Amino acid sequence: MKKFFQFDELGTNYRREIIGGLTTFLSMAYILFVNPNTLAMTSIPDLPAEMRMDTGAIFTATAIAAAVGSLLMGLIAKYPIALAPGMGLNAFFSFTVVLTMGVPWQTALSGVLVSGLIFILLTLSGLREKIINSIPAELKFAVSAGIGLFITFVGFQGAGIIVNNDATLVGLGDFTNPQTLLAIFGIIVTVILMVRGVNGGIFYGMLITAIVGMIFNQIAVPTEIVGQIPSLAPTFGQAFMNLDQIFTVQMLVVILTFLFVDFFDTAGTLVGVANQAGLMKDNKLPRAGKALFADSAATVVGSVLGTSTTTSYIESSAGVAAGARSGFASVVTAVLFLLALFFSPLLGVITSAVTAPALIIVGALMVSSLGQIDWKRFEIAVPAFLTIITMPLSYSIATGIAVGFIFYPITMIMKGRGKEIHPVMYGLFVIFVLYFVFLA
Repeated sequence: MKKFFQFDELGTNYRREIIGGLTTFLSMAYILFVNPNTLAMTSIPDLPAEMRMDTGAIFTATAIAAAVGSLLMGLIAKYPIALAPGMGLNAFFSFTVVLTMGVPWQTALSGVLVSGLIFILLTLSGLREKIINSIPAELKFAVSAGIGLFITFVGFQGAGIIVNNDATLVGLGDFTNPQTLLAIFGIIVTVILMVRGVNGGIFYGMLITAIVGMIFNQIAVPTEIVGQIPSLAPTFGQAFMNLDQIFTVQMLVVILTFLFVDFFDTAGTLVGVANQAGLMKDNKLPRAGKALFADSAATVVGSVLGTSTTTSYIESSAGVAAGARSGFASVVTAVLFLLALFFSPLLGVITSAVTAPALIIVGALMVSSLGQIDWKRFEIAVPAFLTIITMPLSYSIATGIAVGFIFYPITMIMKGRGKEIHPVMYGLFVIFVLYFVFLA
């Protein structure tokens, strides 16, 4: 085992890897409860039942997809990087594709499946790097920041901090509402934990908020902690049954968005965590193809089980900071996700007031990419800004991407820099113009 995971070469041992894997799990365990609530859109009242996914099935799908993805990453790529259904992508799935576009969640799962299969083909063919390189870095950073703002907006809504206002579209909510006060308490606690550098701060913030909510009778106390694993029946295999519904311009944009965001989330996480762990060689990532395959294969598995895109988690950096250096840490994390399957009764205490702080804090982490954009160059600043601001204001990640990718060729050509634009960007320009024409 030590030889397989190269313990001696990496200067690590079982103790460090187990602690690192546990730390990574605690840092990302919030997804077990946030993902079901996000995909089921529990923060949106009065939705037709057919638009909501089954939270129990999503919980099981989330845990298994995370376990499979982390196991593949550990055994094939041998990196201390864990995977799970991605934040941002789950919000896009629910609030843009299902809620705004009106696409049935079954068809949306088919879109995730197809994007995963395309991801595998691109990875095996080596085209992935070429496509990534064709999109300017500033737009990649803008997409990440825009998704961060969108997730934060969703969190504020779920908490009742931001509500509908007929005069100004949005306004502050009722701060005498106990649920809103509970969410604000959760935000404060989570921020304190994160500032203090507590590993798993988001998870512990949710735990403390839930306990306080039960103490003040704002959350029903669960009758049990360990229970039967929820059935996958409501969601399993739905991705296969609706493949004939994806051949539309609308679904093409959805699939491209799933693919695009997963592309760059994964690339950024792999490079960032590998750098931190000292695994980069000559500024290149060894076994990059295997790592990308693990990521894309996990997306395919997750879509079949019944969850949105599975991707590499930046929270893995917490495990690396705790000593993880090899894929054995990812195996440990995978085992912990499987054990978590038995704690589904706790889903009932994870209300929107409890998940809102996690969404808001994750959003704050994602907008850090704003600092990577050159705001002094107006031809770059305009498409980047429009990408970022349009996502929360239109309540659509896809719309934000489309607007930014339309304006980028326009501003660059007008600046006399048209030759710097990759042909792929012109192709995306046409696709997104057609996207708006189709919507109209």
